[in-house]
Amino acid sequence: MSALPQAITAHAGFRRPTRGYWHGVGRRLSRDPVAIGCALVLLVIVALAIAAPWIGLDDPYKMSMIRRLKPPGYQGHLLGTDELGRDMLSRLIHGGRLSLFTGFVPVVLATLTGGALGIAAGYAGGRWNMVIMRLVDVFYAFPSVLLAVAISGALGAGLTNSIVSLTLVFIPPIARIAESVTTQVREQDFVEAARATGASGLRVVRGHVLSNVIGPILVYASSLISVGIVIASGLSFLGLGVSPPNAEWGLMLNTLRQAIYVSPLNAILPGIMIFVTSMCFNLMSDGLRGAMDVKA
Repeated sequence: MSALPQAITAHAGFRRPTRGYWHGVGRRLSRDPVAIGCALVLLVIVALAIAAPWIGLDDPYKMSMIRRLKPPGYQGHLLGTDELGRDMLSRLIHGGRLSLFTGFVPVVLATLTGGALGIAAGYAGGRWNMVIMRLVDVFYAFPSVLLAVAISGALGAGLTNSIVSLTLVFIPPIARIAESVTTQVREQDFVEAARATGASGLRVVRGHVLSNVIGPILVYASSLISVGIVIASGLSFLGLGVSPPNAEWGLMLNTLRQAIYVSPLNAILPGIMIFVTSMCFNLMSDGLRGAMDVKA
């Protein structure tokens, strides 16, 4: 994960964002066919995951040894069955609930925490900046996947611990982005003018700084959702995330890996879902970054 993503360049010319600016962002984004296509795919995946209990799917936990690893279309099972005879379509849709949850929630928590730390460090500067950013650098020095595995291994397997580990992994890069952009915004004329009027630091940050830094932070955070889904699936695959018999894409890959030579299509379906979902989030993030570039 890059410490200074291209999202920052979208706000190279800092100014007071106006309604016209955000209207332009929406207009440019609506003209991006890739972003619109990815948004529609994600909308379908999220809608199915949310509505999974009410759309008449088979019980994702109902096992049948006589229906193990059946091919797509077998006796009404549109995508076949898994190694325990459970319906693959139902497992994939229900699995999306946990996979999306573990990808989205840590990013939200990390954005709130890391964004606040970065903005505080960037605006305060001096000693406070050094203290906060050096603490952040301690975590940032480790590769994200290795750090997530280490934290999950120390805390133990489970959904809650996976969310905690991913949140801790994502706080440092978001804090660095927020600190970098805030440091640049702090030197702008409109911020200096607000300080000259006697406005408090909190009021200046809330009324003048936050509106300029929120864009780059959100763009970068949106790209982390795909990373969160992949890492959370990896933790479940390694036995450090969601535990059986829960339906989750990474865990499904783990339990189906021994069937790769017997029923390869069934075995790779969870991986396809991880790939499609993470790729769509990445392309959506790229589209948002381009739409926010006032020079585009």
